[in-house]
Amino acid sequence: MSVSRRFVTVAAAFAALAPLFGISGTASAREVVRFEGAAPGTIVIRTSERRLYYVTGEGRAVRYPVGVGKAGMQWSGRSSISGKYIEPNWEPPADIKRANPRLPDRIPGGSPRNPMGAAALTLGAGDYAIHGTNNPGSVGRFVSHGCIRMYNRDVMDLFRRVSVGTPVIVTR
Repeated sequence: MSVSRRFVTVAAAFAALAPLFGISGTASAREVVRFEGAAPGTIVIRTSERRLYYVTGEGRAVRYPVGVGKAGMQWSGRSSISGKYIEPNWEPPADIKRANPRLPDRIPGGSPRNPMGAAALTLGAGDYAIHGTNNPGSVGRFVSHGCIRMYNRDVMDLFRRVSVGTPVIVTR
């Protein structure tokens, strides 16, 4: 079997098996699903599922895969969208800076090193955000210091759907 033919066979096998392991070959994995229990226009984040739901009404929601807080860094409760930003600058919070003192004080928006990705939706007082990521392999994992990470295309989709004041419910 030629190398190129072997590659096609391996790629086809990976594509067939990837969904079984929660791996998505696309940078967007949102889908419309049945959902009850929250008012239309609400964001519900289920950290144990590593999923964010934007409730559209009539028993439906748009479901997105997300990266969530590492063990000991997860939180739950109610908040709301307090700000919307395209390609925001990132200034590492003090606890992250202490853990990694080599980080610069500020990473400009649009930089491939900026962990906020394409957009950010800040929550409440701004300690946490729902944001994109330039590390798509982190989506679907327990990886953050409390923020919710999304594929860049998905955060842009959510960005267009919500406004400041949108309620957010985070459950474990």
